Amino acid sequence: MKLSMLSPLLLSVFLFSLLQSSTFAVRKSYIVYLGGHKHGLNPTSAELHRVKNSHYELLGSLVGSTETAKEKIFYSYTQNINGFAAILDEDEASQVSKHPNVVSVFLNKGRKLHTTRSWDFLRLERNGVIPSDSLWKKAKFGEDTIIGNLDTGVWPESKSFSDDGIGPIPSRWRGSCQRGVDDRFRCNRKLIGAKYFNRGYEAYLGEKLNATFKTVRDHEGHGSHTLSTAGGNFVNGASVFGYGNGTAKGGSPKARVAAYKVCWPPVNGNQCFDADIMAAFDAAISDGVDVLSVSLGGEAAEFFEDGIAIGAFHAVKKGISVVLSGGNSGPAPGTVSNLSPWMFTVGASTLDREFTSYVELGNKIRLKGASLAAATLKSKTSYPLIGADHAKAANASAVDAILCQPGSLDPIKVKGKILVCLRGINPRTDKGKQALLSGAVGMILANDEKSGNEVIADPHLLPATHLNYTDGVTVFAYINSTKNPTAYLTPVKTQLDAKPAPFMASFSSRGPNVIDPAILKPDITAPGVSIIAAFSESVGPTEDESDTRRIPFTSQSGTSMSCPHVSGIVGLLKSLHPEWSPAAIRSAIMTTARTRDNTVNPMLDSDGNKATPFSYGAGHVRPNRAMDPGLIYDLTINDYLNYLCARGYNQTTIQLFSNKPYVCPKSHNVADLNYPSITVPELNGTTIITRKVKNVGTPGTYKAHVRSPVGVMVTVHPSTLKFTKIGEEKKFEVRLRPSSKKVDAEGGVGYVFGVLRWCDGYHYVRSPLVVKRK
Repeated sequence: MKLSMLSPLLLSVFLFSLLQSSTFAVRKSYIVYLGGHKHGLNPTSAELHRVKNSHYELLGSLVGSTETAKEKIFYSYTQNINGFAAILDEDEASQVSKHPNVVSVFLNKGRKLHTTRSWDFLRLERNGVIPSDSLWKKAKFGEDTIIGNLDTGVWPESKSFSDDGIGPIPSRWRGSCQRGVDDRFRCNRKLIGAKYFNRGYEAYLGEKLNATFKTVRDHEGHGSHTLSTAGGNFVNGASVFGYGNGTAKGGSPKARVAAYKVCWPPVNGNQCFDADIMAAFDAAISDGVDVLSVSLGGEAAEFFEDGIAIGAFHAVKKGISVVLSGGNSGPAPGTVSNLSPWMFTVGASTLDREFTSYVELGNKIRLKGASLAAATLKSKTSYPLIGADHAKAANASAVDAILCQPGSLDPIKVKGKILVCLRGINPRTDKGKQALLSGAVGMILANDEKSGNEVIADPHLLPATHLNYTDGVTVFAYINSTKNPTAYLTPVKTQLDAKPAPFMASFSSRGPNVIDPAILKPDITAPGVSIIAAFSESVGPTEDESDTRRIPFTSQSGTSMSCPHVSGIVGLLKSLHPEWSPAAIRSAIMTTARTRDNTVNPMLDSDGNKATPFSYGAGHVRPNRAMDPGLIYDLTINDYLNYLCARGYNQTTIQLFSNKPYVCPKSHNVADLNYPSITVPELNGTTIITRKVKNVGTPGTYKAHVRSPVGVMVTVHPSTLKFTKIGEEKKFEVRLRPSSKKVDAEGGVGYVFGVLRWCDGYHYVRSPLVVKRK
């Protein structure tokens, strides 16, 4: 009865709601982008407030009042990006887009998580989903592995070092948290240790350091970046000015981390001194770290004259894996550093994410560049274009001007134009600063020939983009071909699945090993270009004093960035296989590496030619394959001592080095060190190399497959190895002799390259063959 009486009322309410739904438009969240800011690099609070009010006034003029606008706007971008985010209906969004001050209006679209893209590219996750066969899952995300980092310290407040979801500190940890003069510095269950070492730096400086040096706090950002790449926790919503937005995490996201500050403000180009580095190694070994990540180095030196090599040896002796950067002195041959065989040395290559900004020339040619500049050109129209060599100051040389060196540019010639600078000498972002100080509205950074195809996305202070060598030549040719050259720089966009990837970074230092050519270096390559990770908030992303921007994450490039990728992967393997030695872990990573890119073609060097083992070592790291390598090339401390003996070090010295009784073997060859790669720097007649492999997988029979270097005949004896149990070891010989075939050496250093693979139908145990015929 009641239901029948209420039905007419319910019907009328329903009809009214239908009528209302057709009257009120659907509201969605939009971003209104207004370009750059009029305020300078150091905005005052009043200027920031004025920008926010201008957003209210703009939207208020279209929606009825500033009060309504305040209700609609939920983000106001006031620091670097000029714009706001608001709840609008389609008609309101359309009206806003027609405003003369608006660059664009677009939906606040949902996206998949992509930061750091490295781990997706390395297949630890797939589009933000972690598959069941991922090393992350198998190794429990590196849970309770302890990764130490020798660098510029750490920014402890970074969310990458939050201990959310982290259990108690492992009882085996013996380290401490050294606050120094910084009362705000705190460790936790994630960042479990922090120490600083500056006496070597003080001694070199020759004067007493003040109290500000008594802290582990990172005032440069390098140490926070590298440590978070190796072992940072999961952080949602990480980006650089909104680019690359996603979840940041390290290679071992659940590992514990410890910071050892050994690097300080540069003195004569040096920041980290051996006395401090060795003291840090000493402390870290005592503290109980499992992995040491060391993104620093210098000129190659004999092992006993190299503080890093000495420190690393003592760490490896205690079962600690030491991963080091190979250096940024490429692409010239013989530039790689950190060369001892107990070190795990890493080169740098690209990944498949790009931050693109196009150059649109006045002749309609469009060239793809790389950038992370927050600012964009205020107008969509083209701007006058000038080469820096045509904008030189009266007292400057054309050479200094084209490089955009400080004081070399004439503001009268530059003002209001897009300036083209050549890469080299001064930092890339400093060129942008010089362009901005001279009145440029934007900058195009063009590679020199040496830098080739390598372009790097930097957080420039003004609209800017970085072009490869070929495209840079195109820009300069256009400038010289017309009286009034013009150009436009498009806003930055994040692009995924770039091809080809990886390819070698130009800056990555190359082999051969100048201390011992029989040991291939680098050992491996990993992502090291435009890597997003945690940063210090005491310095701007360009690390220039004039840069007042502060961001929790930034993008950096270098072998300093590739090194902690491998450190994080080593941490995972330590968790999964705690019984493996540092040499076993290195072998697993090297023998499972790949040398083809995502187009299934051979990896390229930065100049577009085929890359060689002197660029990438054994290849590009593949974490999931490394957890089950099948066979490993293991090494003990005695093996390293025998190697030193073969190198000519006397028995007494080696005994002191090892701190135990030791007798040199009657005969031992440097080339017989059980290294996962095989290098013969002087092939004259037949050379026999001995190796030994250990089975760490299922029982099986392995057959040898060889792709011989050009002009070299290679045979393996025996060519079949049968394993019946885990831990079983087998020896084999590799015989190499010159053939009569004419040799065209690869890579410009007189070497030729091949591959030895042991295969059981599932595992592929791959070793590069590197040979120089005499």
